[in-house]
Amino acid sequence: MKIVGVGCGPGMLTEEAIRALREAHRVYGSRRAIEIARPHLPRSCEIHEIRDYSTLEIPGDAVLLSTGDPMLAGLGEREGEVVPGISSLQLAFARLRLPVVKVAIVDGHGRDPGQAIAETVGELRRGKIVFLIPDPSFPLGDLAAALAGEGISCSIALCEDLGYPAERIVRGTPANPPEIRSRLFSLVIGRF
Repeated sequence: MKIVGVGCGPGMLTEEAIRALREAHRVYGSRRAIEIARPHLPRSCEIHEIRDYSTLEIPGDAVLLSTGDPMLAGLGEREGEVVPGISSLQLAFARLRLPVVKVAIVDGHGRDPGQAIAETVGELRRGKIVFLIPDPSFPLGDLAAALAGEGISCSIALCEDLGYPAERIVRGTPANPPEIRSRLFSLVIGRF
């Protein structure tokens, strides 16, 4: 099996990923990943939309699509060859012109928001810039209140729909956090 990162939005596929897609006979992925990959799939390719990842069984000769990069809170821990994609982290840090060497990644997807907030506070205290991968229902107000309560002065960049035509990056602070408008977002938090 190949696990192919399709990038975080249209146009974010690598040449290696495009080659893997063009050779695919069977593809499995989320609706969003399939839509990104579709222009590069052969007409004869079987396409299977995944709705439940908990019981996922993929044939060994298939391609499993991962949005962004499979190794960034993705499907890269599964057995198979990993073909990286351009991640939301890479795109957010490029758009914000921030050095990736200072990043600490906090995966808040499918986790208790309180844990992600505590982890974010700890990484900021260590001088890191946090890239937070939240659930769509992540309470940004709770994060902002925790940062203000801890006396942490920083910027909060809300990165929505990265790589899509509706891409939006808005900066705020713990006292004045940005307003979330999309279900597809990430956060960059730190002194920048």
